[in-house]
Amino acid sequence: MSYEKFAYLYDELMRDVPYDRWVELVLDKARKYEVNSRQLLDIGCGTGELAIKFSEEGLNVTGVDLSEDMLTVAQAKAEEKGLNPSFYQQNMAELQGLGAFDIIGIFCDSINYLQSKEDVVATFKGVNEHLSDQGLFIFDVHSIYKMSDIFKDQTFAVNDEEISYIWHCFEGEHPLSIEHDLSFFVLDRETNMYHRYDELHFQRTYPIEIYKNWLLETGFDVLEVIGDFEANPPEADSERIFFICRKNEQI
Repeated sequence: MSYEKFAYLYDELMRDVPYDRWVELVLDKARKYEVNSRQLLDIGCGTGELAIKFSEEGLNVTGVDLSEDMLTVAQAKAEEKGLNPSFYQQNMAELQGLGAFDIIGIFCDSINYLQSKEDVVATFKGVNEHLSDQGLFIFDVHSIYKMSDIFKDQTFAVNDEEISYIWHCFEGEHPLSIEHDLSFFVLDRETNMYHRYDELHFQRTYPIEIYKNWLLETGFDVLEVIGDFEANPPEADSERIFFICRKNEQI
């Protein structure tokens, strides 16, 4: 299945995602570290759900995504709400010419879609180049626990009237990687028939200390590492790891 179709299914499939918790976390960290949060870059913005929510909070938002179709959906949703975030099609590992931002975020485990160390490091370097002095970089990743104990060799399924899916997860060829094999069944109301679409997604994560080392090497101070939207360090069974970083002006 092409991203064109997946883009239009995405919001329906993600309707239970707690986007407000990302917004709350980012605004809380901006207050805590006394960051001017007017200019925000949302990397891997998808269909713009978070970009729109940040815009509704009064921030000047720019969204970047690799998928043109995702951005088309995002632009339409923003216009429907009378909001004007800017959207650009770019690879997060090849950011260029976007200006300077007070906060840069890569949310909803989007960074886990990068397939190599080189791409992650290139992304961190690009973020640093677009971050204002004293600016914050906030991102989240799947934990090792989630990849190994929740995703690996598991099957998930949803059977709804409009959209159903079967989601198989299996170990990828790289350490701590998962391939997601998804089959969607979408109701066409004109014919009252279901159409099947297939999609394959790759995600890869790394140990916390590896991420921290790469961040230090690319010019960041790691202010906090927390688990599952909590204020505390990750536990053994934390599923999502958040990194709150500040640009190191000494680099």
